[in-house]
Amino acid sequence: MKIAMIGEFPPHIGGAGMHTYTLAKELTQKGHEVFVITYPHKNIKDIDKIHVLPTKGFNIRYLRELSIMISGKKILIDLIKKENIDIIHGHVLYSAGITAAEVGDKYNIPTYITSHGVDTPQTYNKNPILKKAIKRALDKADHVLAVSNDLIQEIIKTDIKNIKQKTSLHKNAVDINRFKEIPHQKEKEKPTIIFVGRLDKRKNISRLLDAKKQTQTDFNLLIVGDGFDRKNLEKKVQKENINGVKFMGFRNDIENILPHADVFILPSLNEGLSIALIEALACGLPVIGSDIKGMKEIITPDVGLLINPYNTTSISNAIDKILTDKKLYNKLQSHARKKAIEFSKMEIPYTELK
Repeated sequence: MKIAMIGEFPPHIGGAGMHTYTLAKELTQKGHEVFVITYPHKNIKDIDKIHVLPTKGFNIRYLRELSIMISGKKILIDLIKKENIDIIHGHVLYSAGITAAEVGDKYNIPTYITSHGVDTPQTYNKNPILKKAIKRALDKADHVLAVSNDLIQEIIKTDIKNIKQKTSLHKNAVDINRFKEIPHQKEKEKPTIIFVGRLDKRKNISRLLDAKKQTQTDFNLLIVGDGFDRKNLEKKVQKENINGVKFMGFRNDIENILPHADVFILPSLNEGLSIALIEALACGLPVIGSDIKGMKEIITPDVGLLINPYNTTSISNAIDKILTDKKLYNKLQSHARKKAIEFSKMEIPYTELK
């Protein structure tokens, strides 16, 4: 079959993009042809037999979403006419899901849309126009997928006709052969805590930096990733003289970096089912994460600690606890990879292929 996906995709960074890539790769390995329409980027290219098509426009916050709804819509329609597409799949309700549902409904093609965590209608309560557009997309889509059980409940709250019947769980997956434990060669002078993700307000890195100033334990903080908030965060570190912080930028070799850290931290204000969090667990790292929907499905007491992301003391206390309580640390570390193995297989969600 021929499947057209639309949304974030490498080289763009983010959990939704990695989810799309993993699913697309699984489909091509099974002999299906996959086309992915994604945001503009100078390094767009086909990978692993997946056809990657960039939209026109700019890779700038808000503008890139518009590029999906305008340029992406045209590319998708042209693709349907040229390739006789069998399935359309939009990743993230806004704006890829809206575009996929609208085009799929018009051309009567089975359409799936996936909520990845920051895109449920409840997120946009302050924007009634956007909320209405998302609800219309949920209504038009033939199948609605969500990466966590909490997101499913959020979607059901929309009370759209038949929404419960057509909504199902489709978890993120991690390659446990790529992400694995590496024994530390020697004791380090200071422990290392690592964050991996997009640098934007939602990831709450500013409070993490404030928490670092409060901790009783000295540690190095590695911040891996890039994003619109990076310059502000670097200025904060310099201005407030926060020691032991290193910004590593975007990296495509995360599997070589994670195993050498001691703890993974994700203090997000909202999150779906974080792929970066699962990758860290696969590398045997104890984790610290926000006590919010989505994260609580991964961070159980045997693998990590939950924090209040709005409270810097909560963050600093968790860091001190996990770095000083050796018995606790060893317990969390021993269960980490076992937890990740629960997310080691990417299921194909399409009923047309079952």
